[in-house]
Amino acid sequence: MDVVMPQLGETVTEGTVTAWRKRVGDAVKADEPLFDVGTAKVETEIPAPASGTLREILVPEGETVVVGARLAVIEEADRKRPAGRAKAKLSPVVRRLLAEHGIDAGAVTGSGDGGRITRRDVLAHIAQREGPGSIPRGDQTDAAPPTDREVIPFNRLRKMTAEHMVRSKATSAHSFQAIDVDFRRIEDVRAARREAWARQEGTSLTALPFVARALCLAIADFPRVNASVEAENLILHRHVNLAIAVDLDHEGLVAPVISDAATMPVPALARAIRDLVAKARGGALGADDVAGGTYTLSNAGAFGTLFTVPIINQPQVAILSFDAVRKRAIVVTDGDEDRIVARPTAVLAQSFDHRAIDGAYSAAFLARVGEIVEGRDWDAEFA
Repeated sequence: MDVVMPQLGETVTEGTVTAWRKRVGDAVKADEPLFDVGTAKVETEIPAPASGTLREILVPEGETVVVGARLAVIEEADRKRPAGRAKAKLSPVVRRLLAEHGIDAGAVTGSGDGGRITRRDVLAHIAQREGPGSIPRGDQTDAAPPTDREVIPFNRLRKMTAEHMVRSKATSAHSFQAIDVDFRRIEDVRAARREAWARQEGTSLTALPFVARALCLAIADFPRVNASVEAENLILHRHVNLAIAVDLDHEGLVAPVISDAATMPVPALARAIRDLVAKARGGALGADDVAGGTYTLSNAGAFGTLFTVPIINQPQVAILSFDAVRKRAIVVTDGDEDRIVARPTAVLAQSFDHRAIDGAYSAAFLARVGEIVEGRDWDAEFA
């Protein structure tokens, strides 16, 4: 049977073979990982289409070919394909470490969200089973560093992230603005609904989907932030396809997309964000999941950051960072009297492409986002 370059998304026409999991002559089983394919924004693990023996590899690692190109040949042992198995939610890095050391994922205790196995979990298991000396030099993140330096090569995801960020800085005229916003109305709704939401959905109700909703509503009044630059033209997008920046165990970033996000109330956005994050961290994103974004929202607040200066996600013209919500002393005015009160506030910061919009437009957009966060009836979103 021929193994061919799969169609990874509607807009994807080619892919790069980044890693072969088997060598010529190795036995393969249907649905087990056979090779990895990288596109411009995501790396995908591809399963074997049939059981048998890998007789020939036609495309080496690092080569880019079109969709449908022959990559390898499997001599089938049995043409009857076994029933598919549930795919473990493991990142490509974790899968590679497990395969290299012959470890079954069921033997490793996961410390990530929902019991997800992280790279650190696998390294700890290897060290416990075989001793610290068994860990490859580049993976010894917890071991004492050498006297001079330690070299950790970039993996493909790190390379893709680096290339994308450098290209963005070289392409866009980055400018930055930030505002401090009162989150009292959002925090009141979160507190009132926290327990019921956790019981019903199995996850926490964070402030992120509220900010996403405020963004989408503000974009309706300031459509030029939901755009891209082509030559000397600004292309306005009719739909808000909101990209959410997701960290992958500190190995790199991806930005999966919620299509037509402006049509969704807060609960729908919360579920969409939850599902995309789970897919991203489980290595299950497809090319279509990261395609077509028109505006990006980045959230570093879980780490307690004050404000972040984000890099624009090309070819978009703006990106918003949402940092930690903390109680701070602020001045409020009641009639003619000023009072100092404690309020939950957070910084919303936007990097924008000065080729596309000016500072006044960006500032007005940020002010509108702040007005929505502070003044909207957020409880009505759950009606």
